[in-house]
Amino acid sequence: MKRKVAIQGIGGCNHYIAAKLFFRNDEVETIDCDTFKELAAHVVKDPSKLGIMAIENTIAGSLLQNYKILQDNRLVIVGEYKLRIAHSLVAMPGVELGDIREINTHPMAFMQCQEFLDTLPNVKLVEKEDTAGSAKWIKENNLADHAAICPAGAAELYGMNVLVEGIETNKRNFTRFLILANKDVAEAVLRELCVEQENINKSSMVFTLPHTSGSLSKVLSVLSFYDMNLSMIQSMPIVGEEWRYQFYVNLLFTDYRRYRQAVDAILPLVKDLQILGEYMEGEQSVQ
Repeated sequence: MKRKVAIQGIGGCNHYIAAKLFFRNDEVETIDCDTFKELAAHVVKDPSKLGIMAIENTIAGSLLQNYKILQDNRLVIVGEYKLRIAHSLVAMPGVELGDIREINTHPMAFMQCQEFLDTLPNVKLVEKEDTAGSAKWIKENNLADHAAICPAGAAELYGMNVLVEGIETNKRNFTRFLILANKDVAEAVLRELCVEQENINKSSMVFTLPHTSGSLSKVLSVLSFYDMNLSMIQSMPIVGEEWRYQFYVNLLFTDYRRYRQAVDAILPLVKDLQILGEYMEGEQSVQ
């Protein structure tokens, strides 16, 4: 099957890699997007397109703005993939490490490679919008004293040379990506992914709570009673409503019927409940 998948970034970036690995049994055409909002717009406007969006990193935490984009566009989560993030320092062919005067990459990559960068105190660090895009920009402008931090595959794609591999500080560095579909085709996409109801074991939802004592603990007690594994809870302030929050929750479970009973049980305790997706827990890459 041929898939059109919107990604944030360009060919060779981590979104591109995650899309190729998740849909490894399909022919994948990626659609490059400069921003996550642009990515969401593609999926909203054209139901034939899917999206893949980073939502959480084991070092940097959650990408809070993406929860809001997901909710505002009423996109449906139909899957997830957990990608092991590996960074390389790449430069023009023939360039050596001692020639480098400036390094370009996404700010998140700089943060994840800080220990290695501390060994290069005289090199200027300049933030760019994309990891793979930094490598492409250096090659196109023939910058012999520049290097980029990006996946090693991007170096091959853009004719760059890998100077140092595995420069990420923490080797247990993973990013969780959500696979997103237009709400009008989400059920069909789940079937295409061979996800039947009995195989669904994860749910993502968002709700608000009344501003009363113990409101959150009551919800958590109900979820515990129904054997729901609360794998993530993230609060975000509601703009324009001081000291009120939305709660984004991930649940893992083994019994879909029991999960639906849990949802029904918390309905009287919460406000504005929105289920963002019911899907299969994603596999974790070992690259």
